[in-house]
Amino acid sequence: MTYAIVYSSRTGNTELLARTIQKALPAEDCVYFGGPDAAALAADRLYVGFWTDKGSCDEALAAFLSGVEGKEVFLFGTAGFGSQPAYFQAVLKRVQANLGPDCTLAGSYMCQGKMPQAVRQRYEAMLAAPGHAPNLEAMIENFDRALSHPDAEDLARLTEAVRA
Repeated sequence: MTYAIVYSSRTGNTELLARTIQKALPAEDCVYFGGPDAAALAADRLYVGFWTDKGSCDEALAAFLSGVEGKEVFLFGTAGFGSQPAYFQAVLKRVQANLGPDCTLAGSYMCQGKMPQAVRQRYEAMLAAPGHAPNLEAMIENFDRALSHPDAEDLARLTEAVRA
């Protein structure tokens, strides 16, 4: 079975997942590796990766997914905010909604990903302002937890999910 790995990565987190999938699968069966491109549609199965943008994938990847028809698709992604399975499932469901109805979801995987330092600086500035949102401390704690992700355990779980 041929496959393509299509991904969108803003900070490098999702690209790391894409490269992990590439290492886990037979190189000779890969027909495409890279950003959203119609060339990927020549494959039997698509591994499609995204970074989380406002609770879903970015617009370019959503547009690509909307053009996918009759394919097996494995979705994978990273999210800086949140590390709970329920949050990941909600994001995956929103991303999956971009696929045509004749596509089959072959699997999925999400993990937390580190965010740019500018995000923490923005949170700190907001924290210094009077009347700040009560959850800012939790957002900073989440930022700090995300710094090590995707880690070796995340990549091992992804490899396991891809090979399953």
